[in-house]
Amino acid sequence: MSKTVLLVALLTAILLTGCSEEQQNRLSRIGVTWMEGDYQVTFVEGNHVKTWIVKNSKITSEPEKGYYYFWALKKGKKIYVQTPIARTYIEEVK
Repeated sequence: MSKTVLLVALLTAILLTGCSEEQQNRLSRIGVTWMEGDYQVTFVEGNHVKTWIVKNSKITSEPEKGYYYFWALKKGKKIYVQTPIARTYIEEVK
């Protein structure tokens, strides 16, 4: 795990321990943006697995709608992707 991801996770944990349940719910609904970088995004539903590579870009989530949004590379071209948060895994690529 990168230092940035670890730092964000640590700060989130510290903030959530001092928040009421309602405040925690509000924070979880705020859109989260993964820092600009390189990522592998994988969507899994049953036996269906789809993977995208995100290069020098960011991934944005909208928890209220339940989706991640990002620009991925496919055959050398950038494509816009929207994928469900519940079945999507994001890994930093080094």
